[in-house]
Amino acid sequence: MIATIVLVCALLLLLLAIAAVALARSAIANALVYGATLVLALVCLGAGATQLFGGAAPVTVALPLGLPWMGAHFRMDALSAFFIVVVDLGVAAASLFAVGYGRHEQAPARVLPFYPAFVAAMNLVVLAGDAFTFLLSWEFMSLSSWALVMAHHHVPENVRAGQVYLVMASFGTLALLLAFGLLAGPDGGYTFAEIRNSHPSPAQAALVLCLVLTGAGSKAGLLPLHVWLPLAHPAAPSHVSALMSGVMTKVAVYGFLRNVFDLVGEPAWWWSMVVLALAGVTCAMGVLYALMQHDLKRLLAYHTVENIGIIFIGLGLALAFKSYGMGWAAALALTAGLLHVFNHSLFKSLLFFGAGAVLSATNERDMEHLGGLIHRMPQTAFAFLVGCAAISALPPLNGFVSEWLTFQAILISPQLPSWGLKFLVPAVGALLALSAALAAACFVKAFGVTFLGRARGAAAGAAHETDWFSLTAMFSFATLCLFAGILPGLFIDALAPVVQSLIGDRMPVQTGVAWLSIVPIAEGRSSYDGLLVFLFMIISGAIAAIAIHRLASDKLRRGPAWDCGYPDASPLTQYTAGSFAQPIRRVFGTVVFRARETVEMPPPGDPRPARFRVALHDPIWDALYAPVTDAITATAERLNHLQFLTIRQFLSLVFAALVILLLVLALWP
Repeated sequence: MIATIVLVCALLLLLLAIAAVALARSAIANALVYGATLVLALVCLGAGATQLFGGAAPVTVALPLGLPWMGAHFRMDALSAFFIVVVDLGVAAASLFAVGYGRHEQAPARVLPFYPAFVAAMNLVVLAGDAFTFLLSWEFMSLSSWALVMAHHHVPENVRAGQVYLVMASFGTLALLLAFGLLAGPDGGYTFAEIRNSHPSPAQAALVLCLVLTGAGSKAGLLPLHVWLPLAHPAAPSHVSALMSGVMTKVAVYGFLRNVFDLVGEPAWWWSMVVLALAGVTCAMGVLYALMQHDLKRLLAYHTVENIGIIFIGLGLALAFKSYGMGWAAALALTAGLLHVFNHSLFKSLLFFGAGAVLSATNERDMEHLGGLIHRMPQTAFAFLVGCAAISALPPLNGFVSEWLTFQAILISPQLPSWGLKFLVPAVGALLALSAALAAACFVKAFGVTFLGRARGAAAGAAHETDWFSLTAMFSFATLCLFAGILPGLFIDALAPVVQSLIGDRMPVQTGVAWLSIVPIAEGRSSYDGLLVFLFMIISGAIAAIAIHRLASDKLRRGPAWDCGYPDASPLTQYTAGSFAQPIRRVFGTVVFRARETVEMPPPGDPRPARFRVALHDPIWDALYAPVTDAITATAERLNHLQFLTIRQFLSLVFAALVILLLVLALWP
C-alpha cells in the first residue's frame, strides 16, 4: 500500500509535467505546478516516513510494464524509504521556495514541464525493484535534469554545461548497464530479488564495484568524474540547483548502496581501499576547488564534491569493517555516512536557496560585486549563516554530528587486521580534518564577502529582502539543521532499520541515554551532547551580553575615529573573495591548480594602471578530458566529409561493412 502511494504520486507528477506544457504561459502556472508538486512530495514523504519508522516489512509492487517477460517491479524497504524521505523533504522545500522564486523566472516554459518530471524520476529510481526499471528511471532523471540545466540556453556557458553533463550522464548510465548485465549473469535475472541470489564470482563482483563506482560516482561527483557538476549546478535555476546538489547526488549514493551493499554480496577487504582513496581525494580537492571560486553557486557546487567525499569515507569504512566481520564498527561507519546524506541535503539546499534569493535580488552570482547584503536582506543573511555554520561542521548544528561520527569510525581503524587499511585510514582522516578546516575558511569567505562590509556594486546597494515563500523554506531547513544537531540520537535511531538491513547490526539505542547524549561506542571512549552544547552557548552568550551592558562604563570617551583598516571610504578597499583565497592558493595552488600570478607594474611616471592576474587550471580536465575531447573533435572533423558522399559511395560503404562483418563471423572461433 505504501509503495503504491508513492507510485501513484510519481504518476501524478508525470501527468502534472504534461499539463505544465500547456499551462506554462498561464499566470497561475507557477503556483499551480510548484504547489501541486509540494503536496505530492509531502504525501510521498509521509509514506516513506511511515515505512521507515513503522518497521514494516518490505513492500513489493509488480506492474505489467517494461520488458515483456519481466514487467516492472517496485519495492520499498528500509533503504528506499530513507531515501524517499531525503528526496521528498528536499523536493517539498524546493517547491515551496520556487513558489516565490519562480516569479522571477525568465523562461518558465522551459522549467515548469520538466520540474515535476525530474521529481518523479528521482522517486522512481529509489523505488525500482529491477534493473530495467532502475536504468529507465535513472536515464529519465538525467534527461529531465539536463533539460532544466539548459533552461537558460541563450547563455554560452550553460550550453557547454549541458553538453558536458549529457556526455557524463550517458557514460555513467552505460557503466551501470554493464554492472547490471554482470549481476544478472547468463540466466538474465534482472529483478533485484534474483540478483541477490546469483552470487557472482569474486572477479565479477570486483568489476561490478568498479562499474558502480563509475556510474553512481559520476552522478554523485566523485573525482575524477566531477567535472560536470560545477558547470551544471550553477547553470540551473536555483531551486533546481538545490535539488541537483542536495538531492540528486543522494540518489546516486543510493545507487551505490543498493548495488554494493545489497545486491553484490559480501565485500572483499580491498574494496574499501578503492572507495576510501577516492573519497579522501574527493573530499580534499572539492574544498580546495571551492576556495578558489568567486561565483557563489559554483562555490556551493564544489562543496557538494567535498561532502560526497565525506559520505563515501563513511561508506568505505563500513565496507572495511563489514569485510572483517566487525558489525558494530560497520554500523557506526554506515550510520555516519547515511546521517551525512541527510544532513547535507538540508544545509546544501538551504545554501542554494540563499544563493537564489541573492541572485533574484541582485541578479549577481559574483561575490566580488556583492557585499553589505546583511543590511538589506537580514533574514536571508541569518538563514545563510546557519547553513554556513552547518556545512563547516560547527556545533551544535547537524554537520558537526555526522562528521564527528565519521571521525569516531576512523579512530576504530587500528583494530582492522589489514596493514594497508591501517595506513590508509589515518591518511584519509587527515584529509577529512584538512577539508573541515578549509571548509570553515571557505564559508567565512562566502558569507563575509557576500553579506558583510559595504556594497561593491549598485545592484547590491539596491537589493531587498526576498519573498516569504522563500524565507519559509530557508528557515524550515535552518530549524531542521539545528534540531538534527541538538537531538541527533533521534535521527541515529531512525537510521537503525536501514543499517540493520545492510550490515546485520546497528548502533546502540541512543534515545535512552541520559541528557539526550549520543554514545556511538562506549561512554568511556566518546560521547556528545548537542543539547548541552546549545544550552551552554545560549547561557554563556546571554551572561556575556548582560555583563558587558551592565558593567561597561557609560562615561563619554573621545578619540580618533577607527576606520576599520579602510582609510579610504571606497568599497574597493575591502577584502575581496580573491584576497581570502590568496594564502590557500599560494600554499596549494602551484601543485593542485598550476596557478600562475602575473603582475604588471608600470614604471614611475607611466599613467597606466598596475594589473594583477591569476590563471588557474583544472589538472584533471587538462589531463583526462581535454585530450579525449580534442581527439573526438579531430576525428569528427575528419569524418565529416562522409555526410557529403553520393548514393553510390554510401552503398559501397554499406557493402564493404557487410562483407567485413560476414568475414568476422566466419572466422570467429
